[in-house]
Order: sequence, then C-alpha cells, then structure tokens
Amino acid sequence: MTARTIRGAAAAALAAVLTTGATACSNPSGPAATAADSAVVGIATEPETLSPLLGYGKDGNSKIFDGLLTHDADMKLKPALAEALPEVSADGRTYTYRLRQGVKFSDGEPFTAKDVEFTYRTILDPRTNNASKTELDAIESVTAEAPDRVVFTLKYPYAPFAERTVLPIAPAHVAAGQDVNGGEFTTRPIGTGPYLLTGWSKGEKIAFRANPSYWGGEPAVKKFTMAVIKDDDVRATRLRSGELDAAILPPALARGFAADKTRTTYAAKTFDYRNVTLPTAHAVTGDTAVRQALDLAVDRRAMVDKLLDSAGKAAYGPVPTDSPWFTPGTERAHDLDRAKRLLDAAGWRPAADGIRVKDGVRASFPLWYTTGDKIRQDHTLAFASDAKKAGIEVRTEAGTWEVIEPRMKTDAVLAGGGSPADPDFDQYLLLNSALAGDGFNNMARYDNPAVDRALTDARESGDPAVRKAAYDTVQRELVKNPGYVFLTHIDHLYVVNDKWDGPGTQVEPHDHGLGSGPWWNVEHWKPKQK
Repeated sequence: MTARTIRGAAAAALAAVLTTGATACSNPSGPAATAADSAVVGIATEPETLSPLLGYGKDGNSKIFDGLLTHDADMKLKPALAEALPEVSADGRTYTYRLRQGVKFSDGEPFTAKDVEFTYRTILDPRTNNASKTELDAIESVTAEAPDRVVFTLKYPYAPFAERTVLPIAPAHVAAGQDVNGGEFTTRPIGTGPYLLTGWSKGEKIAFRANPSYWGGEPAVKKFTMAVIKDDDVRATRLRSGELDAAILPPALARGFAADKTRTTYAAKTFDYRNVTLPTAHAVTGDTAVRQALDLAVDRRAMVDKLLDSAGKAAYGPVPTDSPWFTPGTERAHDLDRAKRLLDAAGWRPAADGIRVKDGVRASFPLWYTTGDKIRQDHTLAFASDAKKAGIEVRTEAGTWEVIEPRMKTDAVLAGGGSPADPDFDQYLLLNSALAGDGFNNMARYDNPAVDRALTDARESGDPAVRKAAYDTVQRELVKNPGYVFLTHIDHLYVVNDKWDGPGTQVEPHDHGLGSGPWWNVEHWKPKQK
C-alpha cells in the first residue's frame, strides 16, 4: 500500500478549505473563541482525511462519527451505536451486535446495520487506500442480518476484536456513490456523532458545531474548534494570550502555566513512546552490534528527568513497564562500557576523531525529527550525545514528514507510537516484516522471523496465557536485536481554562489531541456556574 497511516501524524492534510458555516478564521479569537458556549483548543497535528473509510477516527472518539462501541473514562468498552456489548460465540469467532434504535445521520437518514456492513467491507476492499486495514485482518465476513443486527465472523478467535469496533461508521447512502479515496466525503463527512463539521482549513483549524439531533443529547459546547498549531512555542503563546481555551504542551512549556490560577494542567498517562528507527538497509544501523550498543548507550533515566521533567517513564519497548503485558527482565540499564565492548568485538574501532570505523565504513548516520516538535528535538539531541560517547556519530536533521518519509528506508527517524487498547494494535504494525515500508508501518523495516511468528500466535489465539507468552517473546527478541531504540513513554500535558466542568483524561495512545486530551468528552462539558 502507498497510503500513509494517521499514526505517523503531522502529515499534511488534504488541500481542502471548507467555508460552509465556519465561524473563525486562522486566528480563532474574538466572540467565536470566548463565548460561553464555545471552546477552542490547540492541537499539534491534523489528519489526512476525515473519512473513517480511510482511517480517520479508527481508535474511536472522532466527534463527527460514532462506532458500535466506545470507551469510558477508564478505557473500558461501552455501547455506542450498538445497544449493548456484543454476543460472542463459544469458539470466539462470531460477534453479534444489536443496534441502537432511532439513530439518524446528520442529514436525517436512519442508521442501520447496512451502514456497518458497508463501512467494514469498504475498508477491507483492496481498492481502498486505508493503510490500517491490516488491523481488521481477522474479519472473514460482516453481514447485516436485520436492520438492527450485524454479525461479524472471524477467521480465527481474535481476542481484542471488540476493541476494533470503536471504528466510526460511515453512511452507505452517501459514501457508496463516491470515489472512496478522493470523493467529497473525505472532506465533507456526514456521521451520527455529537458534532457536525463546519469547516476544515488546511494547516489552520477544524471547526465543529453541536449536532442538535444527536442521539446522546445536544452538547452544551455549541462551537468546538481545533486550532492546528504545529509549533509548540506558538501554541503556548496563543494560549497565554487568550486565543485558545486549551492546548497540548511539552513539559517545559506547560510548566510556565503552573502558577496560573485560571488554568489547570492535566497530565494524561499514556502508552505513547518515542523511539529511534534503525533501518536495516543502512550499513551502520543495520548492524546488530551497533543496534545493541546504541540500546545500551542511551541514558533513558536522564531523558525522563531532564527532557520530560519526570512526566513519563523509561521505555524498553512498545509496552510501558507498568503494564501487565510488560515482560520483567527486559529492562536495559545505561551501560556505556558494555556498549563500547560490543562495538570493539564486532570490529568497529575508534578512528583518530573518536568515531568508529569498520571495513572502511564510518559509524555515522542521519537522524530526522519533525520541525517544531520540541520533545522530538530534545530526544534527538540527547540520543546523538549519548551515541557519540560510544563512538557513533548521529547527524541530526529536522524536516516535515513530506521531507522525512522518502528517506525512511535508509535514514533513522525519531518516531512515536503506542496504543493502550491491546498489544496487537501497535506491535503488529510496528514489527511485522510483511509491513516493512508500508507507509509509517514498520518504519525500520524490521525483519525477525521469531517476532513474526509470535505476533501471529498472539493475534490468532483467544487464550490469554498464549498471548502473554507470545508478547514476552517479542520483547525478549527486541533485547537481542533492537530494530528500534525505545527511549521514553511520555505523559501528555494539557493546559485548560477553568471555565468548564467536565474535562478529564484517559490513558492515551500515541495519536492524541484529536480524539483524546481533556476534550475527549467535550460533548459532556458544562459551563461552570459562577
């Protein structure tokens, strides 16, 4: 596939500017931003599309759409368009959903099981450019057995399948008649969600208004705007000036609001990691000894303390150390001496300038990070400093994803990922060799047969013990041959004006700001009583 996934975030949005009903321009200040019934939040990234058929909102909480299920504050599944959690057959291969009655799309047409069938079948169609369709690989068939009942039959007992049904449902009566990859629906979506899209200006904002006919009740926040501000400093400045009601900020900038009595800082625990890709196609990063040495040379604890102001934890793989899926014993201590010994034994010898050389190849490679992202920049510089102490030169480069993506086959990238829903959700896309070079999936082109087998065993088993053993294998293999150097798991920090009752946080994935953040439940916010 050539389509890119949303999880690489910060990719450019479609070149579309919608004007119908838009209430604010590039500077969302003034009445539209400060009225008691409106909220403007600053986010760092924007999606490529607003069509769930192409991946938008695939992890739920898309505001425009609903899934069959959704998550509560504790990330437990609860019904949304389904009236209850699914009935699951004894063999774990059949999921039956009974649908909520009386739900309509924002154009007034009724929602039925046919829309569910259409959505999933369209995503799985080879002609659909949805780079995340591998996540639905377990589906053998989806059938609308009645207007209020849909049945999924799986190829194997995929344990976390219910989590996949938070995926937004698209209206068949609208989207079926369009080009799925480039039709109007990708920028002018119609859904069943609590908000209606009123405008999307590339690189500026995504604007919504409350859906007065929402089945869950019309939201009190009547106008909701996501201001797209990629630069962290600019986002903080606009929050301080009053142009924004809330924003996501890196720790150093969030700290500047600590004494502000009119705002609250929310820290969301996450599965969001930062790592360095080690492309197998590069003569240096493809060398196992170099990978192992870099994994030992990096000082993760210092990164957490100094770069994150302790708002996070050291990362040794995609699974946080406090998760029940983490494999004890796979932590790697900062050990520069051992890193040097590994390089010496593998024939990487220091030259006169201290940088190692093997068979005429200099231990040097570029490491890219996204422009304007202070957290990635700080991690990149710290990683380069630690690597140099081991005799490896890391040349840091900044650019947009448009600049970085064509270089990912051979150049290292300061990347991110992570999903709290299930280990399969992130690890299969991150490490499966069959997905090497598939957009932002398996960016390092990692190829480890033992990992491939374990990932398949884990997703095709309904036995928790089998799944745990498989993910233990994955984590141990990453110690032996780290295709990525995992650095930190980051707590997301948000600063929010104290004019609303209702903001709070969930355990968050890598993709944040759009469907997560304190506004994950903005449809339930209420103005504070003075």
